[in-house]
Amino acid sequence: MTSAFFYGTLMHPKVLKRVLENDASHLKTCSSILLDYTRHKVKNADVPAILPCERSKALLGRELTSEENGVRGTLVSGLTKDDIFLDAFEGEHYVRLQVLVHPLGPFAPIPVDTTTSGAVEYSLVLADFPPLPAASKLAQAVPAQTYVWHLRDSYLDKELWSFDEFVRRNAWKFINHGGGPAGKRRSKGKSRGRKRG
Repeated sequence: MTSAFFYGTLMHPKVLKRVLENDASHLKTCSSILLDYTRHKVKNADVPAILPCERSKALLGRELTSEENGVRGTLVSGLTKDDIFLDAFEGEHYVRLQVLVHPLGPFAPIPVDTTTSGAVEYSLVLADFPPLPAASKLAQAVPAQTYVWHLRDSYLDKELWSFDEFVRRNAWKFINHGGGPAGKRRSKGKSRGRKRG
């Protein structure tokens, strides 16, 4: 078993289940934050990438705000060895690293999807994150795997990536059959180590 921090498309339960090719009933999740990283849009794509803050400052050409000095996402525990074939979903653009993530609430099971269509069910998505406490009040950090941008930073947009915008405008591409990268099948036996969070 292992834990992973997802900060992009895989924060959406339906996308995660589709990529895992199972109902994710063995997993638990909680809202969390990864400090000292910033999340950017990948140019000409619907997915994000994270950079260490120093690289993000160089890309933006300015100092970061306090809100930009961390990435909110979902901490997922209980991932199996087979689940880590998530690496194939990410491709060579990302490298999987171990980081320290601060949970922002208790773990809970991934919501059960009772819909029969591929439509986005917004009630399954945690779009409203809990307020961020002061750094001194954060829960103790826990280790998790995440995927960090591995190519040139010039391939990233200066604009920061928004999960809420993704849910409203682009999630359907990753959920509907045949649409988006979530439709790619894993090739078991190949673990390449990258991801869109």
